[in-house]
Amino acid sequence: MEVERINPYRNGGDKTEQVERMFDSIAPAYDFMNSAMSFGQNHKWRNIALKDAIASLKSDTDISILDVATGTGDVAFRLNRLMPRALITGIDLSEGMLGVAREKLAKLPTGRQEKLAFGKADSLSLPYHDSTFDMITVAYGVRNFSNLSKGLKEMKRVLKHDGIVCIIELSCPTGKIISSLYKFYSGILIPWAGKLVSGDHRAYKYLPESIEACPQRDEMSSLLYEAGFSSVRWKSLSFGAVTYYIAS
Repeated sequence: MEVERINPYRNGGDKTEQVERMFDSIAPAYDFMNSAMSFGQNHKWRNIALKDAIASLKSDTDISILDVATGTGDVAFRLNRLMPRALITGIDLSEGMLGVAREKLAKLPTGRQEKLAFGKADSLSLPYHDSTFDMITVAYGVRNFSNLSKGLKEMKRVLKHDGIVCIIELSCPTGKIISSLYKFYSGILIPWAGKLVSGDHRAYKYLPESIEACPQRDEMSSLLYEAGFSSVRWKSLSFGAVTYYIAS
């Protein structure tokens, strides 16, 4: 089944509306659950991918970055650490998630606050002019797009001609033994723990369903080429549990 047809809830409404409602629901527990589900590896994955993307930039001065599906701002705040002079904008559908990001922002020194901004926006209709950003990042977000191809094309549109897109996404391990363990963990243990911590069982049933349905590795690369990117490479980490893509 196509990932666009996998919805968080099964009671009607389009995917965009359901994704917004889901993330509003789980926002308070989101950071804890991300770290717990990945045994803390999510920070390692993020850092490897972002450092690779930064190294691919043509310049490191006057950098403008857009973090799509920013959630609670984890990637945006890490980028601010790695590139303290860059101007970083994080966008998301969920006001609940953005509220957590803004709470984190308010705790930073003024100098760092001035380099970061968060706002509500739809990834399928980005409110920016063509060729605005030097780098665009999206972590664990593209499988939530109601139209994946359109979302990739929007990122290409607002990216400068020599800019870099970095996509980090969960993926299915390829080894037979690891794959079997992963299916048990993601299909049974994660929904149970998600309901216990966040109170939203469906949100964490949706997680493995959307991962399995989302294009991965070469298939995702093909979609990036179709969206207009001329160079795409990917790398899987932790036996294939996560894959990141660098496109330009």
